[in-house]
Amino acid sequence: MSVAFQNRHVLEDHISGFEAAANPNHLAIVRRPAIFSVLAKAGDRDGILAGLKALKDVSVRDVGPREWFVVSDMLGADSVARDLFMLDPAKVSFFEQSDGRVLLRISGPSVRRILAKCVAVDLHPLVFTEGKSANMLCCHISANVARTGPDRFDIIVPRSYAGSVFEEIMEMGREFALTAGFAD
Repeated sequence: MSVAFQNRHVLEDHISGFEAAANPNHLAIVRRPAIFSVLAKAGDRDGILAGLKALKDVSVRDVGPREWFVVSDMLGADSVARDLFMLDPAKVSFFEQSDGRVLLRISGPSVRRILAKCVAVDLHPLVFTEGKSANMLCCHISANVARTGPDRFDIIVPRSYAGSVFEEIMEMGREFALTAGFAD
């Protein structure tokens, strides 16, 4: 007997009841992002980082010393992997994290006030500039937070904690009429 599995996002059940027309403050869940963890071997951090930044249609997020997330919501995991294979295998290693991570995108005029309730990092535009990312606790869960626009942040969390982070961010955004839905 064969069993057919349906592809469901881990937040599918959490989001029911929140779907509405997007308000100015909105939390979007990206359905199938390509997320790779990339590690540079000692000695060539700058060369590897330059090679990663040269890749098209991906963003590079700092995770730690000689470690980055390479993220794309436009390319599939196979395309990103093919591009990463072009880097020198003696200096870099990578592995796919797409199924083990969830990408949340929060935006709006009150986004910093909402996130101030969830993170203990100064998100002022002069301190946490566009393109900057860092690992931090978000809703008591280890997350990678990146500023991707004037009033927009991406949050990458482990899949097993995505429901908890989603519910807590929605609670923190209640006073700002935060809406949620899957990204288009």
